[in-house]
Amino acid sequence: MKIEGIVLVRIDDRLIHGQVMTSWLNYTSANKIMIIDDEVANDPFMKSVLKTCVPANVKLATFTVEKAAARLKKGFAGDQCIILVKYPKTLKRLKEEGIVFDHINIGGMGVSGDRKKFFRNISASEEEKQIFKELVDAGSKIGVRIIAEDSETDISKML
Repeated sequence: MKIEGIVLVRIDDRLIHGQVMTSWLNYTSANKIMIIDDEVANDPFMKSVLKTCVPANVKLATFTVEKAAARLKKGFAGDQCIILVKYPKTLKRLKEEGIVFDHINIGGMGVSGDRKKFFRNISASEEEKQIFKELVDAGSKIGVRIIAEDSETDISKML
């Protein structure tokens, strides 16, 4: 599904950090960042911390999955928006709401819980790999690309 104004959809459990702010903001010319995460959306402290990490000329909004699905269906006409999520399951839940992104970038998925090394410094659980497969089957192209200057590695053959 092509949603007007989305320039990057990225899975990164760190959300906003140096790579996003320097490499991806410059590369995409984004003027908005939309974080989709139920926990962060309901945490006023985290939201205020994240806002301090974004340049003044970039708007930041944080949404629950449910509210994000409704907002995404409207698109971002006239804007350049980066979508950030912490976990693949967020994208699966959006898919269940009818939102399937054309392209998904995996930027940072660290080792935790039942995650094991998947590709270079990217870790994923068996459940997350299954979610990737479902997203690819639904029409998303998924690639690992840490910073914009890197070449992308398509993960569909690794699932």
